[in-house]
Amino acid sequence: MPPYDFQTVVPGADTDEISLVALLRTLARQKRKIVRVVAITTVVAVPVVFLIPIKYQAESVILTPQQAQSSLLAMAQLSGVAGGGLPLSLLSGFGLRNPSYLYVGVLESRTISDDLIKNFDLKRVYNYDNLRDTRKKLARNTTIESGKDSLIHIQVEDRDPRRAATLANAYVEELSKQNSRLTLSEATQRRIFFQAELAKEKDALADAEVQLKNTEKSTGLIVPGSQAEALIRSGAQLRGAILSREAQIAAMKTYATNDNPHLQIAERGLAAMQAQYDKLEKGNRANGILDLPTGQLPDASLEYVRKLRDVKYHEALFEILAKQYEAARLDEAKSTPVIQVVDYATVPEKKSWPPRTLLVLAAALLAGLITGFWIIVRSRWPISD
Repeated sequence: MPPYDFQTVVPGADTDEISLVALLRTLARQKRKIVRVVAITTVVAVPVVFLIPIKYQAESVILTPQQAQSSLLAMAQLSGVAGGGLPLSLLSGFGLRNPSYLYVGVLESRTISDDLIKNFDLKRVYNYDNLRDTRKKLARNTTIESGKDSLIHIQVEDRDPRRAATLANAYVEELSKQNSRLTLSEATQRRIFFQAELAKEKDALADAEVQLKNTEKSTGLIVPGSQAEALIRSGAQLRGAILSREAQIAAMKTYATNDNPHLQIAERGLAAMQAQYDKLEKGNRANGILDLPTGQLPDASLEYVRKLRDVKYHEALFEILAKQYEAARLDEAKSTPVIQVVDYATVPEKKSWPPRTLLVLAAALLAGLITGFWIIVRSRWPISD
């Protein structure tokens, strides 16, 4: 029987069938060879794993900054705008369900990577002569994860434990800088926009007020409704007084001569009232008296209402823009969401890579498996010399 044969020959059985017991017996016969190979592999693996560069891992943990509510949204809610049918989403903007994703994206941005490469001279540290490869190396050494607990974990590996801790903390500092820059840029742009629109509307309101004033001077109207009613009432009363005085004079002429002093006084009074009525009909703006011909009341009222409507429109628009401008100023004045650090990175005391014991054991196990497989193959299909 060949020394590597592990087939069990049974009458009437398939001779190609492999017996597990025979297989184990074959491996047992060659156990010294397997042990020898495993021992040699272990001896070789020990110095090899000590040649692998050591890396240290430092970790910073931050709490996802919570965005402050926009002042414009708060004002809209307080004033009932949101309840009037205006969707809150149009006021609050488009937000992410999980703000952590936004900050993870900022942390992984090229801007922060380039700043870290420049500040820590990572091109020299990683031995690269271009930014592209240095960025990739930094990305491989950095792990940024966000969890459901709103915590962002920043893990940095490096050969130098102090540099690993400093880099992890530098990520937090760079995030704070970028957060301030982006937030202030948005708030400042909104404030500048509303400031410019407010200035334009202020000029438009001033022009509308001047046009209304000119209309008042040209038409003599100040408050069209009540003024027109007062003019018509005055004209009606004066006309009634004139008719009454005419009837009185006609009655006096039936018994008095033209030289009668009472008749003369009544006629002079009638003439004065007639002159006042004619003045009311034709209009008189002399000496600051703003009287309008009653026949021109409809056209003058229409012109005045139009100018007054323009003033009211610009006043309302100016008020809306003023509120939005103040809200933008408040948002700009508010402090940027503070990056709250849960754990600052500290200098790691133990290496994170390589796991030497595990690598040696893995190498020994792999060597044993390969040797055993080779023994089985040789015993099953002998190789002729």
